[in-house]
Amino acid sequence: MIRIREIKLPLSPQGVDDGAALREAVLQKLSIAESELIDLNVHKRSYDARKRKQIFVVYVVDVTTADDESLLQRLSEDIHVSVTPDLEYRFVAQAREGAHKGTGRRPIVIGTGPCGYFAGLVLAQMGFRPIILERGKAVRERTVDTFNFWRKRVLHTESNVQFGEGGAGTFSDGKLYSQIRDPGQIGRKVMEEFVKAGAPEEILYESKPHIGTLRLVKIVENMRNSITELGGEVHFEHRVEEINIENGQVTGVTMAGGETIEADHVVLAVGHSARDTFKMLHEKGVHIEPKPISVGFRIEHPQSQIDACRFGDNAGNPLLGSADYRLVHHCRNGRSVYSFCMCPGGTVVASTSEAGGVVTNGMSQYSRRERNANSGIVVGLTLDDYASEHPLAGIDLQRDLEQKAYVLGGETYDAPGQLIGDFLAGRPSTKFGEVQPSYTPGVHLTDLSNLLPEYATDAIREAIPAFERNIKGFARADGLLTAVETRTSSPIRIMRDETTLQSLNTKGLYPAGEGAGYAGGIFSAGVDGIRVAEAVALSMLHEK
Repeated sequence: MIRIREIKLPLSPQGVDDGAALREAVLQKLSIAESELIDLNVHKRSYDARKRKQIFVVYVVDVTTADDESLLQRLSEDIHVSVTPDLEYRFVAQAREGAHKGTGRRPIVIGTGPCGYFAGLVLAQMGFRPIILERGKAVRERTVDTFNFWRKRVLHTESNVQFGEGGAGTFSDGKLYSQIRDPGQIGRKVMEEFVKAGAPEEILYESKPHIGTLRLVKIVENMRNSITELGGEVHFEHRVEEINIENGQVTGVTMAGGETIEADHVVLAVGHSARDTFKMLHEKGVHIEPKPISVGFRIEHPQSQIDACRFGDNAGNPLLGSADYRLVHHCRNGRSVYSFCMCPGGTVVASTSEAGGVVTNGMSQYSRRERNANSGIVVGLTLDDYASEHPLAGIDLQRDLEQKAYVLGGETYDAPGQLIGDFLAGRPSTKFGEVQPSYTPGVHLTDLSNLLPEYATDAIREAIPAFERNIKGFARADGLLTAVETRTSSPIRIMRDETTLQSLNTKGLYPAGEGAGYAGGIFSAGVDGIRVAEAVALSMLHEK
């Protein structure tokens, strides 16, 4: 097949793909007749909105012609034409027949977020019958608990936005794009498995694919069913109390209820909020290093304002959907402020997992049709900002800010909030403007000036007017800030060998995903889960 990049077509006013125009553009590009074009598939679709009055839809297509070889030779100097790369995923190993008889030691995966489930799925597909342990509940029960917190302020510390089947990404925008390097095309495997589990096929070719919370629930269940049908096991409300280690080798895990499961290979995919697990690992001597994080607020504007700024008269075009943004500002005090986890047409959600704390995050449904756009506006920290050099010092900083936000919000799990104009002027807010908060249980208006460290507050005050130059109305006086955003990433990295992907000092322990410091979102977590599954499979296959 032949891959053609950078085919640009004018945006259709009706907001649909113009198949005939695309086909004609391909024929012109290759200088062939209609009869010579056998097949055409869209590999990637994006848009170029740098000029709001002249927006283009940009395609990457794969085609089959009557004579691919001759065409590739004739167009060998064209940088936009090449052979279609091989995207097929190939398993690196297959379990030997009866491999688990005798010792009975199957691989264990801790966590059912995207990293844990993709690790478990690929291990199951290779025949290794993993045992997957999850401290929280199955996704539908977890959803009930989460909504009870949002509506009734009843926090379940083991079943919430952070803990439970599907991981933190279940209550998010469901973004499936990343800037990670992926030479092995593992990302394609991630996308194809999501589609098999019920995701819309468009995620295979959209440049910024997303799924949304409600659809993720069913997808997660289908992935679980695939794992169990292949001989794997998934156990909910099974919190791992201790990872058992003897002479630098993992020997199994002990559950909170006292049960012990023997294992020589344990994948640690616990997410970025498993603070008790990180503490246990540190006490066991597993090599952990502190990692910088970012902290800040959630910011809300009317989605219609963002659409108009990005798309002009084309706002509302179905092919464009709700507009997003990505912003960064380097401040005079040396700090960087950037937008994080932007959720078009979404809501700000209560994301704490500990009593007496307030944490914010963003979420969108597949339609992205809620009235507000929101994103994190966060400040990058350094290790020097931590109170000590202890590997878990970042957790202490997070918890301190979350507890301060809880008090500032009235100690009811309401989030403290402030209008943008008041924040920039340094005065408390007393009433909402046109922008109404989407966070539940509720937002308590106050003064956020002293919540973050002074350097962070100063940096955000400088950045918001700077972002106004990119997005008109970004600094609107009645826009809303909601605090506090602390779970942008894991505050630790569990160091691992670059080749075996095992812990540097604990054989058989495979730190993986966002919690271990090796991913930053659903897509990259899934990719890392597959990479770790491959490493586990190769290790098990080579054991004597």
